[in-house]
Amino acid sequence: MHWRLTPRPALAAAAAVAGAALLLPAASAAHATAAPYDTGTVTVDPTGRIAADGTVTLSGTYRCAPGTGPVFVSSSVSQDSGSVRHGIGGTRAVCDGLQHRWTNTGRPSSDTTLRPGPAQVEATLMELRPFGGLPLPAFHAKQAQDVTLLQD
Repeated sequence: MHWRLTPRPALAAAAAVAGAALLLPAASAAHATAAPYDTGTVTVDPTGRIAADGTVTLSGTYRCAPGTGPVFVSSSVSQDSGSVRHGIGGTRAVCDGLQHRWTNTGRPSSDTTLRPGPAQVEATLMELRPFGGLPLPAFHAKQAQDVTLLQD
């Protein structure tokens, strides 16, 4: 018996677009992801909050110009070694050229316990831009900040 594998049309199209993106000249690839960290700002407040159940709340400000896709402020936190970062939520950004506040809340994985005290937070302002039918990330701003996690 002879089997012939035929990829699904959507999968084939996605693979073709991804393959074409790899073959584009450097200038086109740079356009697809934008110059890193060039069209916005993001800050991290010097203190964050940690609740008794381990929920972490981080905050700061951001500013960005209108773009072509949805924009998000993501944040992560680490303690001690800094080699393991824990994602703490994400906020949809309003890009109108004005400064706005962001607040992200989340809990690290169940095998991790963060505690009050020094921590390192990284916030990123990222847009999902359509390129060849696929949303690709365009990073507008990034800020790393030493913070103090305070017990709620």
